[in-house]
Amino acid sequence: MKLGAIGDDFTGSSDLGLMLAEGGMKTVQYVGVPDGPADAGVEAGIVALKTRSVPVADAVAQSLEALAWLRAQGCEQFLFKVCSTFDSTPEGNIGPVIDALIDALGTTAPVIVCPAFPATGRTLFQGHLFVGDRLLSESGLENHPITPMTDPDIRRWLGHQTDRPVGLLPHGRVRGGSVRQDLLDLAASGSQIVVCDAVEDGDLHILGEAAKGFDLITGGSGIGIGLPALHGADRSTRAAWTGEDGRALALSGSCSRATRAQIAEHAAAGSPQLKVDVAALIDGSFTAEDALDWAGRQTGLPLIYTSDDPDQVRATQERFGGDRAAETVETFFGAVATKAIESGVSRLISAGGETSGAVVKAIGADSLEIGPMIDPGVPAVRVGGRKLVLALKSGNFGAPDFFLKAHGIMGPDGTGPVSDASA
Repeated sequence: MKLGAIGDDFTGSSDLGLMLAEGGMKTVQYVGVPDGPADAGVEAGIVALKTRSVPVADAVAQSLEALAWLRAQGCEQFLFKVCSTFDSTPEGNIGPVIDALIDALGTTAPVIVCPAFPATGRTLFQGHLFVGDRLLSESGLENHPITPMTDPDIRRWLGHQTDRPVGLLPHGRVRGGSVRQDLLDLAASGSQIVVCDAVEDGDLHILGEAAKGFDLITGGSGIGIGLPALHGADRSTRAAWTGEDGRALALSGSCSRATRAQIAEHAAAGSPQLKVDVAALIDGSFTAEDALDWAGRQTGLPLIYTSDDPDQVRATQERFGGDRAAETVETFFGAVATKAIESGVSRLISAGGETSGAVVKAIGADSLEIGPMIDPGVPAVRVGGRKLVLALKSGNFGAPDFFLKAHGIMGPDGTGPVSDASA
């Protein structure tokens, strides 16, 4: 294994897997730290954790465990994969994990930090993160129920999370022709952690090339664009994909603007969908069995969702408590996914990082083989050793027709968008 990645969630880890696989690396995403060694021939291994919003000490401990396993597989370089919108709190967990990985590796090399993913509208300029044409703090992510992003200055935000000085490589220097030396100079002057601008894919290729020999990189899945070439991969070796022809089901717990628009588009296409009231889950008046009973009577792609607008989410959190509400929703979707697969569903779509993490754990998936792109940042994946394919979508990713597009691409012939509700 050449490249080892530690992902702080499941959907983002799949995004990264897509970047590496598209670049020609044989890539496997592991669900948690594996018990045994990787299969021979795996070039890039991604240990997907669920550490984005757990207590800092837990995030550090799990990340160090993943690092130890990846080092044992012979990895030459390590990547800490974070969200492309840098989802975190002023306390962490990104900064503390970076610090712990630096210490464990004993590295003095520069550590690039770049969450940018231009293909999905995430760009970084003068250290400020944009979502489309909006600053991060005006993009809707400021209303995130768990990690509200109220400051778009990534250097400043990361500075709250680490005692190490945080440097900046602005866009002019990224395109200045001496990126590697600039990074080395910043590290030598005390700023080992360097936030790097990127507004186009070309910038990510430049940063990837500059990172040759650097022990640790931190970034969103976009940073993976430039890494396969760094490790001698050949894009022409991309493996063929075959989906599944069984029943399909979509689940969504994401409350992002993008996902809510996708839900609306799904309804406009005439596809069946069921909104589930979180209060009904908490008081037990609606269960996973009720949801599966409804889904079993539908045709096409049924969608079950708890997604709601920010005001309603806040009201629910105030009424029941944020932790209780989140745990209830994750438990519900995990149960629905498990029972759906038992009933014959072989194509399962999940929207939202927390939802996807709950689903993957509930169904007992140990590894995920990376398949084709559905939308930028979102691949289809196959559960290792099973006739089951998944799409794990970060909340803000995907085109408006994502659900039906995923339904088609995950099918046996990978035909792409399904245009009618009876398909």
